[in-house]
Amino acid sequence: MPFASHGKIRFFQFENLGPGITHAIFTRHGGVSPEPWAALNMGSMVGDELQRVHENRRMALQTLELEVNSVFDVWQVHGIEVAIAETPLPPEKVHTQADIILTDIPGITLMMRFADCVPIMLHDPVKKVIGIAHAGWMGTVRGTIRFAVEAMQNRYGSTPADIQAAIGPSIGPDHYVVGPDVINEVKKAFTAADTSRLLTPSAESNKFDLWAANHLLLEHAGVRKIEVAGICTACHTGDWYSHRAEKGRTGRFGAVIALE
Repeated sequence: MPFASHGKIRFFQFENLGPGITHAIFTRHGGVSPEPWAALNMGSMVGDELQRVHENRRMALQTLELEVNSVFDVWQVHGIEVAIAETPLPPEKVHTQADIILTDIPGITLMMRFADCVPIMLHDPVKKVIGIAHAGWMGTVRGTIRFAVEAMQNRYGSTPADIQAAIGPSIGPDHYVVGPDVINEVKKAFTAADTSRLLTPSAESNKFDLWAANHLLLEHAGVRKIEVAGICTACHTGDWYSHRAEKGRTGRFGAVIALE
């Protein structure tokens, strides 16, 4: 698998995303946070001390030769709103509520945090645009990634066929048990044929395939270059934070992307 290490910090990089960008999805290894956030927690709203979170972010970004003051991040709310990053966002500033960030400006590092939801990275090498999106079940059925692609088209003139997309580590289809409310929303959002591919019913539980759902949404939006990490966070809590597998007592791993 395409993992790399820098000291104790270990991160995942997609094989087919780029060139022209710097990106990584950081595992939980190598930070300064104690249990239950051990160790590279990059989430500031999970009970960890803010000083440790800032140090973890600094250490992680340093492995890619990125500066903390280059970061633009958002308050993730499981929606479809798009934030356009035109300058970095100082940490003391009020964060926009959004689940999609786009930019065409080199020197800005887009960052989001995850612990089972799907990180999706986008790169248009023709228009030189990048994006990152956060999609749990709610963002998936709302079509967050479709709105991201549409925003790239409308704002930057991107052609979907030029866009490279990458679906990162998240809870996998074997572990993502959902209830009737989620099943109903999936059925509303997708065709019957698609729904049969995305839901796995059984006598004990129903499971939802977030990877396949977001892959379908990208395909429907006209994106053809799609890479899927295929790594389940709930299966591998030694490497990744998993809200479900760790019953909410955990941190958040960071994902970053920047134009070179």
